[in-house]
Amino acid sequence: MKPIYKRWYDHDPLLLEVVELLRNYPDELKAQAVLFLQKIEDKVSKDAIEKFYELVKPMNGNRWYDNDPVISRTVELLRVVPPDIQKSCAKHFIAALNESGVTYESPNVKQA
Repeated sequence: MKPIYKRWYDHDPLLLEVVELLRNYPDELKAQAVLFLQKIEDKVSKDAIEKFYELVKPMNGNRWYDNDPVISRTVELLRVVPPDIQKSCAKHFIAALNESGVTYESPNVKQA
């Protein structure tokens, strides 16, 4: 039987990792989030991104990432881009955090 996932990122441990990182280290990852948004804007257009975001953002903004427009747009775009782009972005986010010197031990990686 195929598992049922509650959240869009639960199916991929790497995406789960990035969403947790964005939640726990938003300031450290904000520069990477901005780069991600710029790359998507280059491919689609800033106007298209803004229109999409206006459609998907909730009215009351009660999600943890709704308080920061950069992180909010990043999470929403990660949600809708194709899986190969999700995986590539996830790897870049994790590498950027490591390069910035933030020590983070993943709860999703099984210890030997």
